[in-house]
Amino acid sequence: MLIPCAVLAAATTVTAQDARQVVAEAQARSTTKSQRYEGRLQVVDAGGKTSEKRWTYTRLGSHGASKTIIRFTGPAEVKGVALLIVNFPDRASDQWMWTPAINRERRIATQDRRTRFFGTDFSFEDLEERDVDHHTYVMEGEETLEGERCWRIASTPRPGRRSQYTRSTLWIRQSTYSFAQVENFNGSTLVRRLRYRDMASVQGIWSARTLEMHDFTRNSRTILTLESLTYDVPLRDDQFTVQALQRS
Repeated sequence: MLIPCAVLAAATTVTAQDARQVVAEAQARSTTKSQRYEGRLQVVDAGGKTSEKRWTYTRLGSHGASKTIIRFTGPAEVKGVALLIVNFPDRASDQWMWTPAINRERRIATQDRRTRFFGTDFSFEDLEERDVDHHTYVMEGEETLEGERCWRIASTPRPGRRSQYTRSTLWIRQSTYSFAQVENFNGSTLVRRLRYRDMASVQGIWSARTLEMHDFTRNSRTILTLESLTYDVPLRDDQFTVQALQRS
Protein backbone atom coordinates (compact mmCIF):
# COMPACT_ATOMS: atom_id res chain seq x y z
CA MET A 1 0.00 0.00 0.00
CA LEU A 2 3.01 2.40 -0.30
CA ILE A 3 2.25 3.83 -3.83
CA PRO A 4 0.47 7.23 -3.76
CA CYS A 5 -2.68 7.45 -5.90
CA ALA A 6 -3.31 9.83 -8.78
CA VAL A 7 -6.10 11.94 -10.19
CA LEU A 8 -6.82 13.15 -13.71
CA ALA A 9 -10.45 14.23 -13.37
CA ALA A 10 -13.12 15.02 -10.78
CA ALA A 11 -14.98 12.17 -9.10
CA THR A 12 -18.61 11.41 -9.79
CA THR A 13 -21.28 10.07 -7.44
CA VAL A 14 -21.26 6.28 -7.21
CA THR A 15 -23.67 3.77 -5.77
CA ALA A 16 -23.04 0.87 -3.42
CA GLN A 17 -22.45 -1.64 -6.22
CA ASP A 18 -19.58 0.49 -7.57
CA ALA A 19 -17.12 -0.06 -4.71
CA ARG A 20 -14.76 -2.10 -6.87
CA GLN A 21 -15.04 0.50 -9.62
CA VAL A 22 -13.81 3.22 -7.24
CA VAL A 23 -10.79 1.16 -6.16
CA ALA A 24 -10.02 0.20 -9.77
CA GLU A 25 -10.23 3.84 -10.83
CA ALA A 26 -7.88 4.89 -8.02
CA GLN A 27 -5.43 2.23 -9.14
CA ALA A 28 -5.72 3.14 -12.81
CA ARG A 29 -5.07 6.82 -12.14
CA SER A 30 -1.95 6.00 -10.12
CA THR A 31 -0.41 3.77 -12.78
CA THR A 32 3.12 4.62 -13.85
CA LYS A 33 5.88 2.67 -15.57
CA SER A 34 8.29 3.19 -12.69
CA GLN A 35 8.90 5.17 -9.52
CA ARG A 36 11.77 6.26 -7.29
CA TYR A 37 12.05 8.19 -4.04
CA GLU A 38 14.27 8.67 -1.00
CA GLY A 39 12.48 7.97 2.25
CA ARG A 40 13.02 9.45 5.71
CA LEU A 41 11.47 7.28 8.42
CA GLN A 42 10.81 8.54 11.93
CA VAL A 43 9.95 5.62 14.21
CA VAL A 44 8.17 6.65 17.42
CA ASP A 45 7.90 3.95 20.09
CA ALA A 46 5.21 3.59 22.76
CA GLY A 47 7.20 5.78 25.15
CA GLY A 48 7.56 8.61 22.65
CA LYS A 49 11.23 7.95 21.83
CA THR A 50 12.03 8.71 18.19
CA SER A 51 14.65 7.08 16.01
CA GLU A 52 15.35 7.76 12.36
CA LYS A 53 16.07 5.56 9.37
CA ARG A 54 16.46 6.29 5.67
CA TRP A 55 15.87 4.15 2.60
CA THR A 56 15.67 4.38 -1.17
CA TYR A 57 12.63 2.93 -2.95
CA THR A 58 12.67 1.90 -6.60
CA ARG A 59 9.80 0.23 -8.47
CA LEU A 60 9.37 -1.03 -12.04
CA GLY A 61 6.17 -2.33 -13.64
CA SER A 62 2.40 -2.17 -13.30
CA HIS A 63 0.16 -2.84 -10.31
CA GLY A 64 0.09 -6.50 -9.38
CA ALA A 65 3.08 -7.33 -11.59
CA SER A 66 5.74 -4.91 -10.37
CA LYS A 67 9.22 -5.33 -8.92
CA THR A 68 10.52 -3.23 -6.03
CA ILE A 69 13.81 -2.82 -4.21
CA ILE A 70 13.92 -1.03 -0.85
CA ARG A 71 17.44 -0.34 0.43
CA PHE A 72 18.36 1.24 3.77
CA THR A 73 20.93 4.04 3.53
CA GLY A 74 21.16 4.82 7.27
CA PRO A 75 21.87 4.61 10.11
CA ALA A 76 25.08 2.57 10.00
CA GLU A 77 23.62 -0.53 11.68
CA VAL A 78 21.07 -1.06 8.89
CA LYS A 79 22.88 0.54 5.94
CA GLY A 80 22.86 -1.75 2.91
CA VAL A 81 20.05 -4.00 4.13
CA ALA A 82 17.77 -4.42 1.13
CA LEU A 83 14.46 -6.07 0.24
CA LEU A 84 13.43 -7.29 -3.22
CA ILE A 85 9.69 -7.76 -3.81
CA VAL A 86 8.39 -9.38 -6.99
CA ASN A 87 4.61 -9.04 -7.20
CA PHE A 88 2.34 -11.39 -9.14
CA PRO A 89 -1.31 -10.89 -10.16
CA ASP A 90 -2.36 -14.45 -9.30
CA ARG A 91 -0.33 -15.40 -6.21
CA ALA A 92 1.61 -14.05 -3.26
CA SER A 93 4.72 -12.03 -3.98
CA ASP A 94 8.24 -13.39 -3.79
CA GLN A 95 10.50 -11.56 -1.31
CA TRP A 96 14.22 -11.73 -0.65
CA MET A 97 16.22 -9.76 1.91
CA TRP A 98 19.95 -9.02 1.67
CA THR A 99 21.88 -8.46 4.90
CA PRO A 100 25.46 -7.19 4.37
CA ALA A 101 26.56 -8.06 7.92
CA ILE A 102 26.21 -11.78 7.19
CA ASN A 103 26.87 -11.45 3.46
CA ARG A 104 23.83 -13.45 2.39
CA GLU A 105 20.29 -13.17 1.15
CA ARG A 106 17.30 -15.09 2.43
CA ARG A 107 13.84 -15.65 1.10
CA ILE A 108 11.03 -14.29 3.27
CA ALA A 109 8.50 -17.07 3.85
CA THR A 110 4.84 -16.18 3.48
CA GLN A 111 4.13 -16.99 7.13
CA ASP A 112 6.85 -14.54 8.24
CA ARG A 113 5.45 -11.52 6.41
CA ARG A 114 3.41 -10.31 9.38
CA THR A 115 6.65 -9.38 11.17
CA ARG A 116 8.05 -5.82 11.21
CA PHE A 117 10.51 -4.80 8.54
CA PHE A 118 13.74 -3.89 10.36
CA GLY A 119 12.33 -1.91 13.26
CA THR A 120 9.71 0.04 11.30
CA ASP A 121 5.94 -0.30 11.78
CA PHE A 122 5.53 -1.64 8.24
CA SER A 123 5.31 -5.42 8.06
CA PHE A 124 6.80 -7.28 5.10
CA GLU A 125 3.25 -7.77 3.79
CA ASP A 126 2.52 -4.04 4.02
CA LEU A 127 5.33 -3.40 1.53
CA GLU A 128 3.71 -5.54 -1.15
CA GLU A 129 1.82 -3.81 -3.95
CA ARG A 130 -1.76 -5.03 -3.90
CA ASP A 131 -3.76 -5.34 -7.10
CA VAL A 132 -7.47 -4.51 -7.18
CA ASP A 133 -8.27 -8.12 -8.09
CA HIS A 134 -6.72 -9.45 -4.87
CA HIS A 135 -9.78 -8.39 -2.82
CA THR A 136 -13.55 -8.04 -2.91
CA TYR A 137 -15.20 -4.72 -2.01
CA VAL A 138 -18.38 -3.40 -0.42
CA MET A 139 -19.35 0.28 -0.26
CA GLU A 140 -20.01 1.29 3.35
CA GLY A 141 -20.94 4.90 2.64
CA GLU A 142 -19.34 8.33 2.68
CA GLU A 143 -17.33 10.02 5.43
CA THR A 144 -15.31 13.20 5.90
CA LEU A 145 -11.73 12.49 6.92
CA GLU A 146 -9.37 15.35 7.78
CA GLY A 147 -11.59 17.76 5.83
CA GLU A 148 -11.86 15.57 2.71
CA ARG A 149 -15.05 13.85 1.61
CA CYS A 150 -14.25 10.17 1.11
CA TRP A 151 -15.84 6.92 0.07
CA ARG A 152 -15.55 4.31 2.83
CA ILE A 153 -15.08 0.84 1.39
CA ALA A 154 -14.75 -2.57 3.06
CA SER A 155 -12.10 -4.81 1.51
CA THR A 156 -11.74 -8.58 2.07
CA PRO A 157 -9.02 -10.88 0.66
CA ARG A 158 -10.30 -13.21 -2.01
CA PRO A 159 -10.37 -16.94 -1.18
CA GLY A 160 -6.87 -18.34 -1.53
CA ARG A 161 -5.16 -15.01 -0.81
CA ARG A 162 -3.08 -15.40 2.33
CA SER A 163 -2.94 -12.33 4.56
CA GLN A 164 -2.42 -11.45 8.20
CA TYR A 165 -5.45 -9.18 7.84
CA THR A 166 -8.94 -10.66 7.65
CA ARG A 167 -10.39 -7.38 6.36
CA SER A 168 -9.52 -3.74 5.67
CA THR A 169 -11.39 -0.46 5.47
CA LEU A 170 -10.36 1.97 2.74
CA TRP A 171 -11.01 5.70 2.59
CA ILE A 172 -10.67 7.13 -0.94
CA ARG A 173 -10.95 10.88 -1.56
CA GLN A 174 -13.86 11.77 -3.81
CA SER A 175 -12.12 14.86 -5.17
CA THR A 176 -9.01 13.05 -6.39
CA TYR A 177 -9.58 9.27 -6.24
CA SER A 178 -6.52 9.10 -3.97
CA PHE A 179 -6.24 7.01 -0.83
CA ALA A 180 -6.68 8.93 2.42
CA GLN A 181 -6.50 6.05 4.91
CA VAL A 182 -6.42 2.26 5.21
CA GLU A 183 -7.27 0.38 8.42
CA ASN A 184 -6.28 -3.29 8.62
CA PHE A 185 -8.03 -5.73 10.98
CA ASN A 186 -7.52 -9.22 12.33
CA GLY A 187 -11.07 -10.21 13.19
CA SER A 188 -12.50 -7.31 15.15
CA THR A 189 -9.08 -6.05 16.26
CA LEU A 190 -7.57 -3.03 14.54
CA VAL A 191 -3.94 -3.96 13.84
CA ARG A 192 -2.55 -1.13 11.68
CA ARG A 193 -3.68 2.17 10.23
CA LEU A 194 -1.95 3.84 7.27
CA ARG A 195 -2.67 7.51 6.55
CA TYR A 196 -1.76 9.31 3.31
CA ARG A 197 -1.04 13.01 3.85
CA ASP A 198 0.60 16.09 2.32
CA MET A 199 -0.85 15.50 -1.14
CA ALA A 200 0.97 17.15 -4.02
CA SER A 201 0.95 16.97 -7.79
CA VAL A 202 4.13 15.25 -8.98
CA GLN A 203 4.45 15.08 -12.78
CA GLY A 204 0.69 15.48 -12.93
CA ILE A 205 0.05 12.70 -10.43
CA TRP A 206 -1.51 13.51 -7.05
CA SER A 207 0.82 11.82 -4.59
CA ALA A 208 1.06 11.51 -0.80
CA ARG A 209 4.37 12.96 0.38
CA THR A 210 3.88 11.69 3.94
CA LEU A 211 2.64 8.26 5.01
CA GLU A 212 2.04 7.44 8.67
CA MET A 213 1.73 3.82 9.80
CA HIS A 214 0.34 3.23 13.30
CA ASP A 215 0.86 -0.23 14.80
CA PHE A 216 -1.85 -0.58 17.46
CA THR A 217 -0.41 -3.81 18.86
CA ARG A 218 2.83 -2.04 19.83
CA ASN A 219 1.34 1.47 20.09
CA SER A 220 4.13 2.74 17.85
CA ARG A 221 4.21 4.83 14.68
CA THR A 222 6.42 5.22 11.64
CA ILE A 223 6.22 8.47 9.67
CA LEU A 224 7.59 8.05 6.16
CA THR A 225 8.44 11.25 4.25
CA LEU A 226 8.99 10.87 0.50
CA GLU A 227 11.81 13.02 -0.87
CA SER A 228 12.94 13.41 -4.50
CA LEU A 229 9.86 11.52 -5.69
CA THR A 230 9.86 10.90 -9.46
CA TYR A 231 7.83 8.74 -11.84
CA ASP A 232 8.62 7.06 -15.17
CA VAL A 233 12.36 7.00 -14.55
CA PRO A 234 14.44 4.77 -16.88
CA LEU A 235 14.96 1.39 -15.19
CA ARG A 236 15.82 -2.12 -16.39
CA ASP A 237 14.58 -5.58 -15.37
CA ASP A 238 18.12 -6.68 -14.50
CA GLN A 239 18.17 -4.05 -11.73
CA PHE A 240 15.51 -6.09 -9.89
CA THR A 241 17.12 -9.49 -9.31
CA VAL A 242 18.58 -11.28 -6.30
CA GLN A 243 22.04 -10.57 -7.73
CA ALA A 244 21.25 -6.85 -8.00
CA LEU A 245 19.97 -6.92 -4.41
CA GLN A 246 23.54 -7.56 -3.24
CA ARG A 247 24.93 -4.40 -4.81
CA SER A 248 25.27 -1.47 -2.44
